[in-house]
Amino acid sequence: MNFGQRLCGHLQTVHEHRRIVRQLCFSLGLYHQGWTHDLSKYSLSELIPSVRYYQGNRSPYMREKELFGYSSGWLHHKGRNRHHWEYWYDMINGVWTPLEMPYRFVLEMVCDRIAACKVYQKEKYTDASPLQYYLSRNDRRYMHPATAAQLERLLRLLQEAGETQAFAQMKESLKSEKPL
Repeated sequence: MNFGQRLCGHLQTVHEHRRIVRQLCFSLGLYHQGWTHDLSKYSLSELIPSVRYYQGNRSPYMREKELFGYSSGWLHHKGRNRHHWEYWYDMINGVWTPLEMPYRFVLEMVCDRIAACKVYQKEKYTDASPLQYYLSRNDRRYMHPATAAQLERLLRLLQEAGETQAFAQMKESLKSEKPL
């Protein structure tokens, strides 16, 4: 692919991802998070490597990590977006420590994972896809235990109850300020 094709493909992917996240966040009443989700992807620090390593079937950050062992775009992205568990790390008493994520950002993370799976898996997506992706990685080993447990509970709810029912329960839990 030439530069123009990669640029257009990447921007289409980002726009579609953001559209789905916005729709899901709005259904929960998370309007500000829906509007501002992943705006850092338009910064040059993220846009340039994302276009350079765009493939269309997975995150460009994955390819950049394969080539260099890290992704400059990802380092920028996770440090600016509170819906990523990696954002919630801090040095406490000289030790890097995971912090528990506020519930509204865990909910945005669920929306983000659903949208990513829908965008990349297309017609192969099912309500089980986000949970399967989560379980295939070792992220939960590094998250705050309460955040990991909450995320897994929500992804299991999605798999078992379906998107409509799961989001109705998530919205109710957010309103009552009682996380699921």
